[in-house]
Amino acid sequence: MNNKSALVLYSGGQDSATCLVWALERYERVETIGFDYGQRHRVELDVRETFRQRLGALSAKWGNRLGDDHLLDLQTLGQISDTALTGDAAFAAGRDGLPNTFVPGRNLIFMTYAGAIAWRRDIHVLVAGMCETDYSGYPDCRNDTLQTLTRAIGMGMAHEITLETPLMWIDKADTWAMAMQLGGDELIAEMTENTHTCYAGDRNTRHEWGYGCAACPACELRQNGWIKWQRSFNNSSTASARQRPMTGKQPTRSRNH
Repeated sequence: MNNKSALVLYSGGQDSATCLVWALERYERVETIGFDYGQRHRVELDVRETFRQRLGALSAKWGNRLGDDHLLDLQTLGQISDTALTGDAAFAAGRDGLPNTFVPGRNLIFMTYAGAIAWRRDIHVLVAGMCETDYSGYPDCRNDTLQTLTRAIGMGMAHEITLETPLMWIDKADTWAMAMQLGGDELIAEMTENTHTCYAGDRNTRHEWGYGCAACPACELRQNGWIKWQRSFNNSSTASARQRPMTGKQPTRSRNH
């Protein structure tokens, strides 16, 4: 089984972009897959290509390892969904306490299509940015759901598949920290400028954590994660400075690849 290649479910958002870089550090060949399903924030599909193109400038290794992108048209998913993520409804609590941004079956369909592409490309590792720690409660983001589905897809295609979910057990602050560890300030700058999370599709309002309305559930998670990470980073930097002898130079952040 070839475990030198990976297929990343890459939407253009912060989480999947972080997972893409995580995969580029670990696999010799990394391809990406995205979905146009009539999402309200379709602008994420525009910025995803910009971010992909920038990876080679950030790291020659990443650029050399980055392979094909597969963008699939799944408009029928939007047509059968009556949600705030595929329509103009106000963001609110929906059925069973889930936010009305929940698109039933979305990740199940995404994973199945990704499995089919993996079969065709002879790839046995899928990488996805779902999280069960700091999320909106979507049942198709849960680890049990995704790992069970992965096994079913592998059995149904007679094609062994491993699912990697690097963000599953960490919060959004740790996701920012992971990006810093992977690529330093340069990657953080690309994350804030060229990834999109806002469900309202706002690319006009720029905050220190990126573009967005600052009111939808996705913006709240991203913003709160940024604030928590900044506080943690500043506190750790201050503590390190106290322990370091004075040299007249300020400590700098570094990249470790």
